[in-house]
Amino acid sequence: MNIRELSNNEEIINFLNQNSYEYVKVGITDIDGVLRGKYMHVQKFIKSLKEGFGFCDVIFGWDSADDLYGYTSAENKDVLSGWKTGYPDVKVQIIPSSGRIIPFEKETPFFLCELEEPEICPRGILNKILKKYQEKGLTAKASFEYEFFLFRESPSSIREKKFTNLIPFTPGMFGYSVLRSSVESDFYQEILSMCSTMDMQLEGLHTETGPGVIEGAISYDEAMISADKATLFKTFMKVLAQKNNLIANFMAKWSENYPGQSGHIHCSIWDKSNKPIFTDETNNSFSEDFKFFVGGLQKYMREFCVLLAPTVNSYQRLTPGAWAPISLTWGIENRTVGFRAIPGNPQSQRIENRLPGADANPYLALAAMLGAGLLGIKEKILPSASTDNNAYFLNLQENMQTPKNLKEASSLFKNSKSAQELFGDHFVKHFSATRDWEYLQFKRSKKPFHSKRISYWELNRYFEII
Repeated sequence: MNIRELSNNEEIINFLNQNSYEYVKVGITDIDGVLRGKYMHVQKFIKSLKEGFGFCDVIFGWDSADDLYGYTSAENKDVLSGWKTGYPDVKVQIIPSSGRIIPFEKETPFFLCELEEPEICPRGILNKILKKYQEKGLTAKASFEYEFFLFRESPSSIREKKFTNLIPFTPGMFGYSVLRSSVESDFYQEILSMCSTMDMQLEGLHTETGPGVIEGAISYDEAMISADKATLFKTFMKVLAQKNNLIANFMAKWSENYPGQSGHIHCSIWDKSNKPIFTDETNNSFSEDFKFFVGGLQKYMREFCVLLAPTVNSYQRLTPGAWAPISLTWGIENRTVGFRAIPGNPQSQRIENRLPGADANPYLALAAMLGAGLLGIKEKILPSASTDNNAYFLNLQENMQTPKNLKEASSLFKNSKSAQELFGDHFVKHFSATRDWEYLQFKRSKKPFHSKRISYWELNRYFEII
């Protein structure tokens, strides 16, 4: 039996025993979306399937550089994991339906996990939002697409070079290049094969504009499964690259000379009878619910933006004329707006959120989008008129603009009553505190600037890990 067909503990145990596996790898995402985990002996894993297991909560008490959140009470008073709690083990549950086989690790099984108490668990936060949809008889489907730079470098060489004079995977600006993908077809085929083997099939894979830039569009699925796939894709794309003597970079913007790297999210909502609610079947146009969903995005996404743009570097990407939005506008097939409406048949009609960068935590970015959209439907919020021209040239009020930096975005989130109601007061305080810490660390940095805009601190912190 294929591991992806397993649905309960008994089937998993039989599968592991029949195939004589000795070790299983498990992983859980931290607050930054970085997958943390370990190998477990198969007997320990089987026991943990039934009972859960303890995992040190430090993964929610440190940043992406493993620096512990502030030692003083003033710096960590809202962080739920920290010096004040002594970093205890917390109960983690294995997700039985998340099993995969890692193809380049002697066919090692891999399973995702989540905290038993979901207060600050990214996967738990998304599940909290999805339950609100279920209460209304609705389900969400989504897909992620990622742009990432590839370099002929190693984790050591990028640091030795101080992130300068890096050798790109391929030269020049050459989007949608058949030449590049054909010459480098062996590696492209490895990507496609890995994604199929690990059940995160790609709908499309192509070069983007920029030296060594690739875009992968992951096939759509139910919202939680889609976020799982996005998390796995980011991690194992980096793994596959390094196994081929390459570095895959998912920063929002690593250089001011090239466009930033997006993590766009496509989304649609379906009712109990599995019919899409974004389509008005009488005239095959967008429905009222679709408009309300977009209205919710416009009203609340500024307050929730920090979940889509969670790093100091995120705001380097949200600049005019660089294929990233700077406003909460919407339009039909318009790639200059924040929310692009995509028409078509009822099965494919959807909204694309163009705000997230490739650095966003997939679970939290999708939770923010679905939460804002649900509030729009609940409150029947009508959107502004659609934008048919270049949204960069619009003179908009502040509430229709993206935050200017991480500090502003964190403050908006921390003071948002809607965020507190949707995600829980504990999570809002914790996440805001971690983002305030992130911004403070940037400000404290004495490192010289690498270029006119992108600091050495950002590159050293985010280039490989985020």
